Amino acid sequence: MGDLAERLMEELECRTPFTIPIFGGIPVPESCVMTWIIMAALVIGSIIFTKTMKLVPTGAQCIIEGFILWMDKFFLEILGEKGRKYLPVLETLLLYIGISNTIGLIGLRPPTKDLGVTATLAIFAILLIQFSGIRERGVKGWLKSFTQPMVIMLPINILELVIKPLSLCMRLFGNVLGAFVIMELLKLIVPVGLPLVFSFYFDVFDGCIQAYVFVFLTSLFMSEAMEEE
Repeated sequence: MGDLAERLMEELECRTPFTIPIFGGIPVPESCVMTWIIMAALVIGSIIFTKTMKLVPTGAQCIIEGFILWMDKFFLEILGEKGRKYLPVLETLLLYIGISNTIGLIGLRPPTKDLGVTATLAIFAILLIQFSGIRERGVKGWLKSFTQPMVIMLPINILELVIKPLSLCMRLFGNVLGAFVIMELLKLIVPVGLPLVFSFYFDVFDGCIQAYVFVFLTSLFMSEAMEEE
């Protein structure tokens, strides 16, 4: 159990040997490096797939276009047509979190195990929610929404500005870190066989579910923020 506690602290601290060789060497968290790798993979992948697109899709293009159409439909069902302008950022968020949660399959450490990453994602999500509310309803309408359904709800509605990002952050971070603890316990009890099965579950199924839930709640909060009185 002592080894597990030490491993857990390493996960929480996200230790890394990486440094930027300028200004004497700036330490870079491993989660940041993993994020750069994911960003580079998404950009390079986008360039490759868009360069080889055909008018009549075949093979991999059919799968990619089908997935993009699924994402479009998923978000538009929640946000409506007025939410179409937010599709690029929401779909990118879904891809980033999904890949971050599943790269453990190839031996890389998911950046979402870093509380700083999940907190940043949650803050970004809540800023996007408030921005969409201001953009669709105007500043006056956005401010007025804090007094709905009655003025007495003002303190609670303001408190939600903190509660919503905190819930998004802790839900994502807690599930990813909890999966790591369970996997380490399984490796102590049954070193061979069973951990492989559970690794597939936590790294693929649960990782994708957590990405789905995060963007679902974000888009749902956006829909509420954009809703007319």
